[in-house]
Amino acid sequence: MFRCIFCAILAGQAEGSFVYRDDLCTAFLDIHQPTAGKLLVVPNLHAAALADLPPQTGGRMLQVAQKLAAALRRSGLPCEGVNLFLADGRAAGQDVFHVHLHVMPRFTGDGIRLQVGQSHAIYPPRFELDRLAAEILKALP
Repeated sequence: MFRCIFCAILAGQAEGSFVYRDDLCTAFLDIHQPTAGKLLVVPNLHAAALADLPPQTGGRMLQVAQKLAAALRRSGLPCEGVNLFLADGRAAGQDVFHVHLHVMPRFTGDGIRLQVGQSHAIYPPRFELDRLAAEILKALP
């Protein structure tokens, strides 16, 4: 029995409506469809967090998402644009702890809002941005 629903889907132990599969990743329809055609791109091997994902697999996931976005636009489904979204960690909104990239078709008037409200907008001075950049650079391998 699988503890991870995405691992179960990949193994054929749970249902999935697949649109893509290769040696590194798979894409299938999300059961939650805020707009028709919303897809998930997942690594074939379990990785709970983005840091656990081999770079080659992460790169392939983005390449597949790019192909799927183009396919959504050609599909005849309502799709004037596409959002890509990846939540890494509970605080970021991740609820299935198997890395997954959402590929969501968008169209004018779909009622979906994916924006940070003005109450969260902060525009720090350049010296603060430079300080933050230095902190991040120190943490890079």
